[in-house]
This record gives sequence, C-alpha cells and structure tokens, in this order.
Amino acid sequence: MVASTCERAEPLPTTILMHPHLPRYALMLGNFVVGLAILLPAGMLHELSSGLDVSIAQAGLLVTFGAVVLCFGSPLVAWITSRFDRRLLLGTTLAILALGHAASAFAPNYAILLTLRLVMLAVAAIYTPQAAGTVALIVPEKDRPSAIAFVFLGWSLAVAAGLPLVATVAAHLDWQATYCAIAAAAAIACVLLLLSLPHGLYGTPVSLRSWVAIFDNRLILLLLLLTVLQASSVFVLFIYFAPLLARLAHADATTIAVLFAIYGVAGFVGNVIAQRIVMRLNPLRTAAVFMTSVLLGYGLWTFGSGILYVMGAGVIFWGLGFAAMNSMQQARLVAAAPRLATASVALNTSSIYIGQAIGSGVAGFLFAHDYPVAMGFAAIAFVIAGFGVLAMTRGRSA
Repeated sequence: MVASTCERAEPLPTTILMHPHLPRYALMLGNFVVGLAILLPAGMLHELSSGLDVSIAQAGLLVTFGAVVLCFGSPLVAWITSRFDRRLLLGTTLAILALGHAASAFAPNYAILLTLRLVMLAVAAIYTPQAAGTVALIVPEKDRPSAIAFVFLGWSLAVAAGLPLVATVAAHLDWQATYCAIAAAAAIACVLLLLSLPHGLYGTPVSLRSWVAIFDNRLILLLLLLTVLQASSVFVLFIYFAPLLARLAHADATTIAVLFAIYGVAGFVGNVIAQRIVMRLNPLRTAAVFMTSVLLGYGLWTFGSGILYVMGAGVIFWGLGFAAMNSMQQARLVAAAPRLATASVALNTSSIYIGQAIGSGVAGFLFAHDYPVAMGFAAIAFVIAGFGVLAMTRGRSA
C-alpha cells in the first residue's frame, strides 16, 4: 500500500506482491551499507594510521571532515532530488558508493583517500533521509513509526556486525581489503533495492515553502536540536572507541572487536525493543527510556575507566539506546508534519552529522591533548543537555 503523501507510483510488481516486506529489507540493507561507509574509519584507525603514515588523530579526521560534508549535503540533496524517482535515486547512490569504495582500496596516500571519501559521502547524504521518506510512502500511516525504526536497524547492524568485521579484516588483512568488502556489499544492496522498490515512487517535492514551514515549527526545531546533542554525545566517544579501550583498559584487538560487536548487537536489540514498545509508550516516552540507558552507559564507562568489565557493561547500556533514540526522532519528525517529512528527515540526518562533527571534533582535541577520561564527561554533558531539550517537547503534537 502506498501512503497518501505519495504523488504517483506504478502498481507494485508481482515479485513485491509475493514478498510485501522485501522493500523494507532492501532499504534497511542500504542503510547498513551507508552507515558502515560513514563509520568505516572508526573500526580501523590503527591500520589507517600505520598504512597511510599519519597519526591516529589525523585518521580520525576522515570521520570529522566527512561529517561536515554530510551535514551540509543532506538538506541540499534532499531539496535538489526531491522530484526524482526514489528507486532510481537510491539505487544510483548505492552504485556510486560501490565504485567509490573500490577506488579507495587503491588510494596511494591519505590525501587521495580523503578526497574520495568526501566525494562519496556527498552522495551518501542522499540515502538515509530518502530511505526514511520512501518507507513512509509504501506503508500505511499507522505503521510508519515501526517501519522507519526497522529501516534504521541497518545502522544498528552496521555497528553490530559491520564494524567488528571491519576491525577483524583490517587487523588480519589490511585496510584496502576492507574497502573492497564494502564495495561488494554496496553492489549487492544496489541490486536488491532496484529489484524490490516499485517504479515511479515520488514524495512531496521539497520547496522553499517547505524550509520556511520547518523553521517556523518550534517542535521540529527542538527535535533537530535534540538530535544534535544526542549525536554529539555518541560520537565524542565512539570515533575513538578502539584507541580509548586500548589506552584506558589495555584491551587487545580481539577484545575491541568483541566490544564493537556487543555495542552493535545491543543497539540492534534496543531498536527492536523500541519498535515493539513505541505504540504503547509513544515516541516521547520511548525516547526518554533509551536516553536514560545511554546516560547510564556513559556513567559506567567514565567512572569505571580502566576497569574493562565495568566499561564493557557501560557499552551494553550505551549500545541499547543509541540507535533507538534516532529512530524515535525520525518517527516524531514524520508525525509532527507528514507533508514536510522529506525535508525534516533530511535536516534530522544533517543534525546527526552536525553532532558527529561536534562530537568527533571535541574528541579529537581531547584525545590529542591526552585527556581520554574527559571524553566520557563530555558525553555525559551532551546527553544531560539533551534531556533538557526533550522536556521542552512534552505536551506537543508528536
């Protein structure tokens, strides 16, 4: 079924009718690839540092500079591409990611790798907001919060399965092999998406009036600010996850890979739980539950610094909340103004990347100046500020 916000779509092909949930899985797999492409350097900072003859802090800038591109690119491409067929648009995005990662495997130096990454991420900025908007077009209105949360499971899987594999492949082979593997995954996701999504699927075009309406909507602005704070709290620790564990708790490569997996599995589980409880609690209360879990995780990580098992327990609670928080943000934005969803979800994605740039920038400064424990306190400060903004959204329409 195509939601009423869709302008026009051809009837679903027979294959789709036989497998009604296949488009959701294809969109989710695409999010997995995009999420892994964005987070990729975090899983192999040591290998990139040694292989490209740069410092770990410089390797971390692959994430920070990429976040800057994504933050500006997401709303811009949402505007430019809002009149495009979603199937063609999303498929082309994944095809470019496949080619870009294949080329990156042969990058001879840091400057060329960074350039390729920035070009790829400028294109990748299309995918996540358009995937959320697309799934909202192909499910009934009552199922949208759950469907959007399902599509964002791809990000959870990128951390749960993708980053541990990245860490393992990079440690036992090299960073070039990892880029080749991501290229193959992007190609597979591209083919599945092209086979499963219907032709002629268009959302409401984004116009100047859409942006004006968004910036005149106080609830949407508060939700976007909340996204910035949540993302800043996550990325002030996550980008340097492996070096922090090695420095603070003397964790080896295997232990770090296991903790990456635990973090991602917890995120996947948290997102699944969020899908199941959101209809009973509503998105606001569900967000509060998972923000509390994240805060508890940061506290255990920070105050248990140097004790691997305590930090590991913190990773579980932090992981349970990180993806679910974002899913609830997406659901609340769509509910706040359904006709503005393409633009507001794009801005929310941009807000994630603003937070990623802020968090990784703060982290890079603190890590370079040898203040690893202070990074945990910075994460706590960001999420406490987020609770203040969350409280300001109470009693509103989403």
